[in-house]
Amino acid sequence: MNKQQVYHLIGIGIGPFNLGLAALLHPVKSVHAVFFDQGDVFDWHPGLMLDNATLQTPFMGTDLVTMADPTSHFSWLNFLKQTNRLYPFFIRESFYMLRKEYNQYCKWVIEQLPSCRFSHKVVSVAYNNELYEVSVQNTKTGQLTTYYAERLVLGTGTQPYVPAFVNRAVLPNVIHTSEYLSNKANILKQGALTIIGSGQSAAEIFHDLLPETRNGFQLDWITRAERFYPMEYSKLTLELTSPEYVDYFYNMPPEKRRKILSTQNPLFKGINYALINEIFDTLYEMSVGGQTLNVQLKTCSELNSITAGAGQHAYALQFTQVQQQQPFTHHTNAVVLATGYKYNEPAFIQGIHERIRRMPDKLPDVHRNYTIDINNSEIFVQNVELHTHGFVTPDLGMGAYRNSRIINTIAGKEIYKVEERIAYQEFGVAAAKAPVEQLVQEHF
Repeated sequence: MNKQQVYHLIGIGIGPFNLGLAALLHPVKSVHAVFFDQGDVFDWHPGLMLDNATLQTPFMGTDLVTMADPTSHFSWLNFLKQTNRLYPFFIRESFYMLRKEYNQYCKWVIEQLPSCRFSHKVVSVAYNNELYEVSVQNTKTGQLTTYYAERLVLGTGTQPYVPAFVNRAVLPNVIHTSEYLSNKANILKQGALTIIGSGQSAAEIFHDLLPETRNGFQLDWITRAERFYPMEYSKLTLELTSPEYVDYFYNMPPEKRRKILSTQNPLFKGINYALINEIFDTLYEMSVGGQTLNVQLKTCSELNSITAGAGQHAYALQFTQVQQQQPFTHHTNAVVLATGYKYNEPAFIQGIHERIRRMPDKLPDVHRNYTIDINNSEIFVQNVELHTHGFVTPDLGMGAYRNSRIINTIAGKEIYKVEERIAYQEFGVAAAKAPVEQLVQEHF
């Protein structure tokens, strides 16, 4: 075994969360870590890199390190300073960074982290002699190398979700939002598009295409939700993105957690207020003078199937109006599925399945410290714990907090200060104290 290939930690996948972990570990000389990603470069949601799209969390929470270490070299503000954009950002007077600039920021961080290695695909993982054996293939040379680590951090991320009834092999103009920009020119040639879903990505695409409807393009937006709802962002609600709320949620029974999550879509799946208002204002302006809009918005409509259409329309979409329980058919020439993302366990997990805790429904049993292994100290996960830690799981704003917890666990001491309580409100009932008289009686 080559001692140079034995690490305290191997990270698999380099998305924003594992990248933040790599950045925070960079000055921690006591932890030797390496991170692998099968992609050739970091490119965050390129299909939705619209010029004016912003992240939905203010920059202090969105950047990779600030909420763990405001003095870090890898902060967003230092990136702006080093790239001569700090004053323009200040004058802009917005806490929300552009999505494309966030992508540039992440690439700037990666350039300074030798621990991050792209074009390296993890093909298998095993456990032997108290070490994890990670077989990694260089996707450019084909060379296979085995690395060893005491711990793993799984950050392979989520993948675009497409309903099982959608056979894309025979539906060439049905795409996911993640593929939008590369397909935009082709979409416009189809003359009519239907967007399915009502989250931020759906709203951004609808807004981007609205001007095309002046030229006869038909644009329809249909969702199962009962309304096109905004993401709630009031200050007391934001206190739910706190360590103590994660504690509260984590300690609920699994069935109770599922019920709570089912009511929390507006907390992490809605559209930002500014965009909703801009969409309405644009529709209003376009309708002045009685102009007919080539636009249709429809709620409470669940998509059941997509089949080949008839006549001038390429596709027939079968829906059910969920409140009226009435079926209807909608015709269109192209479809964008804003159906979100889901976590799919990577195949290499099978090599260490005996070391992973499972819940009765086979989901990983994620411990409060973000581990899933039988010892609660070896295999950490990023953005896998929605069912155990709640709606803040995919929130970029909680990434630095989670990474601080992970680093402190690995180091065995406090490297980064972790806030235990930040909210003014309380989320549960504290254990009741017995009256003094009762305690005396029980004692004697």
